[in-house]
Amino acid sequence: MKILVSGASGLLGSDLVAVMRAMGHEVSRLVRDEARAEVGDVFWNPMAGEIDSTALQGCDAVVNLAGESIAAGRWTTAKKARIRESRVVGTRTIARALAQVSGRPKTLINASAVGFYGNRGDELLDESSPPGRDDFLSEVCQAWEAATEPAAQAGVRVVMERFGVILSGHGGALKKMLLPFRLGLGGKIGSGRQWMSWVSLDDALAATLHCLRTESLHGPVNVVAPQAVTNLEYTKTLGRVLSRPTIFPMPALAARAAFGQMADALLLAGQRVQPARLSGSGFAFRYPNLEQALRRVLERP
Repeated sequence: MKILVSGASGLLGSDLVAVMRAMGHEVSRLVRDEARAEVGDVFWNPMAGEIDSTALQGCDAVVNLAGESIAAGRWTTAKKARIRESRVVGTRTIARALAQVSGRPKTLINASAVGFYGNRGDELLDESSPPGRDDFLSEVCQAWEAATEPAAQAGVRVVMERFGVILSGHGGALKKMLLPFRLGLGGKIGSGRQWMSWVSLDDALAATLHCLRTESLHGPVNVVAPQAVTNLEYTKTLGRVLSRPTIFPMPALAARAAFGQMADALLLAGQRVQPARLSGSGFAFRYPNLEQALRRVLERP
């Protein structure tokens, strides 16, 4: 397949490009920094508007994973605007280009997140569950997914991958947590009862490839392991894998003081999400168990 990838330098995108190339696919990257471009890459500014239509012609699929990090830096007004616009404007630009180009790609795989559902307590959620209300991340995810509509209306098969927390020892949320946990300073956050929907990097990559080749999949697809865990369960499991105690909790008040609004959205809220469509389409998780997944990504036998 000939595939164009946006967000190719991110945690998932960089490995996805490498895996697809190793499988024999012809992969080009949409890049924002001309100085870092490779032969075959396509330069674009997602906030400025159009994509050169010739970059899309002859492609079989587009994978759009681009977006401002939600976990880096406090959520100032400007930061929140970048989080939203980097996702919505970039996705809308890609979707409109797909709708207008002749010989368009047949598939658009677009990132989204389980933040779509908002903070839902113990409620069991699947792709048919409604979005959250009065919640910043939920609003962003709703607008992000809606931005794919021009492509869908033009007949492109659109899959919106609602990712949970992707576990990797080389980046993302887990990497940020490793130092205090390795020092024996880890502990639950807040009550510890909030649910965490997660997926190993290996399974996130495999799920994206599965969505690319499974033509029956379209619309939202939850990319999460079958077994969500509470923050307390996650804390104890990570401590066990690292052979460290987890006796230093972070009270909700301390989390809010340290991280501001981001604490409520990322640390104290939770979603208990099931991968109904992914499992129903025949996808088999390699790492459905949290301890197994952590031992894999942290190379702890």
